[in-house]
Amino acid sequence: MIKYSHDKLAMRPKVRSRLRIFLGKKYYTYRRYLDWYFGRKKYASTKDDNLLPYVYFSHKTPTLRKLKDVDMWYQYNKIINLNIALKRLNNIIIKPGETFSYWRMIGKPTKRKGYVEGMALFYGGYKAEVGGGLCQLSNLIYWMTLHTPLTVTERYRHSYDVVPDSNRTQPFGSGATCVYNYRDLQIYNGTDDIYQLHLTLSQEELAGEWRTEKEPCFKYEVYEKEHSISHEYWGGYIRHNVICRRCYDMDGQLLNDEFITENHALMMYQPFLEECASTRLL
Repeated sequence: MIKYSHDKLAMRPKVRSRLRIFLGKKYYTYRRYLDWYFGRKKYASTKDDNLLPYVYFSHKTPTLRKLKDVDMWYQYNKIINLNIALKRLNNIIIKPGETFSYWRMIGKPTKRKGYVEGMALFYGGYKAEVGGGLCQLSNLIYWMTLHTPLTVTERYRHSYDVVPDSNRTQPFGSGATCVYNYRDLQIYNGTDDIYQLHLTLSQEELAGEWRTEKEPCFKYEVYEKEHSISHEYWGGYIRHNVICRRCYDMDGQLLNDEFITENHALMMYQPFLEECASTRLL
């Protein structure tokens, strides 16, 4: 059983001043710029419209979801934003030794580039923000990457659990939140093969696939364990779990079972613990 640290169990929301938030964003934003342009990483930048022959893993998610108390115009604007960002990422090649940076490829979402206001999560709620909705794209890329030999070197979990599990098809905490530019998603190609990210978008779904030049040698199963909800002394609920994955050869032989990450998120809805047989209250 995973033993969570006291700090993670006591994730009481912190109220920060506007000045503190402003200065913090400036600090981390410019630190990221220094890393991008003066660091030692070799970032992927090549795009090729000729698709590599093999699909290593593919996935798709619906673009339109009806959320309680959220106007649908957020969803329609999200599609506009996704379409702009997708064009910056589509068919990017990651060569051996290169790192894919989500925000370095997309750039800052601005009105000048055509981005519109979409829904952005903010301290457990949501607000209208230019470029809002791009987390759906980072979530998709992260989930697909976990099913390949590529290595996720930077990923940030969502600090708040905003939406209940209705119709959830992936484990809780299997996404990657993104905030320009300091909450980035970075993926390193430590293999000897070239990988290519291919993305498509329609009014109904966002779809993607990691393609490669060689036929896949492994299959992956991503799963959660140690899922629990803790009732904190200050009255809130924290949701926890651990994400792991199993690696198999193409004959189905288990090769490895490894830890990926652990998640801790403040629940923004009342958990119905008596109806969740799989959830244990700490």
